[in-house]
Amino acid sequence: MKKTVLTFGLISGALSSAMMLATLPFLDRLGFDRGAILGYTLIVLSFLLVFFGIRSYREQAGGHLTFGRGFVVGLLITVISCLFYVATWELIYFKLAPGFAEKYSTYMVEHLRASGASAQVIDAKVEEMRAFKQMYDQPLMNALITFTEPFPIGLLVTVVSAVTLRKKKF
Repeated sequence: MKKTVLTFGLISGALSSAMMLATLPFLDRLGFDRGAILGYTLIVLSFLLVFFGIRSYREQAGGHLTFGRGFVVGLLITVISCLFYVATWELIYFKLAPGFAEKYSTYMVEHLRASGASAQVIDAKVEEMRAFKQMYDQPLMNALITFTEPFPIGLLVTVVSAVTLRKKKF
């Protein structure tokens, strides 16, 4: 199990990191709405390796697999991939694309203004974004928040894959 988890986890993580870094030059042109759609699409693509990892483990185990074992294999692959995602984002946020939090805050406030929100609502959003930036500028909090972006998707892919690929021994 260890070899399968490491192989597929490292490939998924490397793919996730490579795709994040490949989109870096286009951050400003994409915008935050399209960037989020592209980002989550790339996350789903990188988690396809969870399915293939569970399938590979099943084949190595003689063609049978319980849901529990498939879930553990998929979860471990997901965690490894998410760690790569977090490490890459930390590099991007703190070194390669400084000023991301300011740009995102400005976008959120301008989006509210364009929607016709009241001054009170806008002021509350400005304060919320200021507090978010302070929190997000702390590497540990940044890492924890960033981990929660891909992990639920990986968990969903893990559950679906473990259910789909389970085979009982006859």
